[in-house]
Amino acid sequence: MSTHDLPHMSSLSSTDALRISGYFIAIYLIYAVLSAIYNAYFGPLSKFPGPLSRKLSRLPELYTLYHGDEASELVRSHSKAIYGFRKHGQASLQKDPQFYGKSFNNVDGIITANDANHSRQRKLLSHTFADKTLKDLEPLLKSWVEKMRKKVDILKYYNCTTFDIMGDLSFSEGLDMLENSEYSSWVKTIFLGIKIDSRIRACKMINWFTEWFVNNFIMNNAKVSSAWSQMRMVVLTCRSATRSVCKYTSITTTQYKESIAGLQRTPDRPDLWTKILEKSKGPDGLSIKEHHSNASTFMVAGTETTATALSGVTYHLLRNPEYLQKLTQAIRGSHSSSEDITMESLQHLKYLHAVLQEGLRMYPPVPSMLPRRVPKGGAIVCDEFLPKGTSIGVHHLSTYRSEDNVKDPYKFAPERWLGDEKYKDDHLDSLEPFSVGPRNCIGKNLAWHEMRLILATTLFNFDLKLCEESKKWTDQKVYTLWEKIPLMVTLAPAAR
Repeated sequence: MSTHDLPHMSSLSSTDALRISGYFIAIYLIYAVLSAIYNAYFGPLSKFPGPLSRKLSRLPELYTLYHGDEASELVRSHSKAIYGFRKHGQASLQKDPQFYGKSFNNVDGIITANDANHSRQRKLLSHTFADKTLKDLEPLLKSWVEKMRKKVDILKYYNCTTFDIMGDLSFSEGLDMLENSEYSSWVKTIFLGIKIDSRIRACKMINWFTEWFVNNFIMNNAKVSSAWSQMRMVVLTCRSATRSVCKYTSITTTQYKESIAGLQRTPDRPDLWTKILEKSKGPDGLSIKEHHSNASTFMVAGTETTATALSGVTYHLLRNPEYLQKLTQAIRGSHSSSEDITMESLQHLKYLHAVLQEGLRMYPPVPSMLPRRVPKGGAIVCDEFLPKGTSIGVHHLSTYRSEDNVKDPYKFAPERWLGDEKYKDDHLDSLEPFSVGPRNCIGKNLAWHEMRLILATTLFNFDLKLCEESKKWTDQKVYTLWEKIPLMVTLAPAAR
């Protein structure tokens, strides 16, 4: 039987090499075209409405994601459309690992854990956000909020306040950013890392090759991996002798041991982590690395988003003076001093709650979608069957600004939350800024108390006026979260 040896690469002429390359390119283009047609007309999400260009290709989506225009583009073009692709589509059910990625130490915290580990961790962590625990910590919350009374730059100081609060609530040590009127270096790194993470994720989403290339040749590069760990990881070391809580750096053996010692401390007073440690005893308790993963999550998810919500509602109040005046009167009329402002007293202010609800609708802290992936066996979504691996999601900003859900979606109208007849047909249950289901935001309760306390204390003590340069403050890019610009406000002592 005769055999034929394949030609060695070195024996190929340049013409042959070009011809073979052309064959591969042609095959790939044919595959890409056929895949696009399948996805647009026969794929699992083809029955959902959406622009044909986005059903055929991910390039329009990735372009807007990279440039921070995806949120505004969805609002303008198709607020109620659902689109996406199998495996690389858009969110339902379990958190999508492609979107959320790995934690800095490759150990899943509450956001990325599978169902079994998520239930275990949530059960342990939930005690710390219960009303009883937060009530015990109210003096601590108020002490940080009171420090805002002498400050001016509203966006910066909302951020400084929420980071200081979370540092003190979680680890009995403040970050002193509010005291120093400046972001710490690692907080600046967090803000930068969010944008970089969004762009890297967009590059990975182009196709299987770019995902493989980024994961294996960029993220696994020693220098890049080290730098990325520094951007994404918060190592929390808590000692009574130091005021430094958070460091952005890669884990070393020494730091790991220090972190263990820090978590086994006995603070001068209880904090949120004290309750978590109490519940973590036994075989089902959190491991040290799970403590680290969740601590990192708390210091980002429990800070920036709350400050964003406060900034958004403040902006809309200043753009609508009649609502600002009504809310200010409600707060000052029901409290004789800052000391009278408590979590309990503010829970009875229905107008304050309505204003915050409307602020969350107009300027959701997370304007994009947070993907979830359909598990084994598939699922029925909007009366359509979606197979395993399909990743879909609810886009917050376009949902909240859809005329299908609310009347006058671009109008700031707190009265829609108070039963106003004009808005009786609004689907107010469409507002879910903290997400829904067993994987919704575990810190929702704390966030509400913080927002009420900070906003009420600010309006009780100051008269606010929006500066001219911030009249179009909400014209912002979105890289998963808003890329916020300074919110310039003049503050004057409250006129009594």
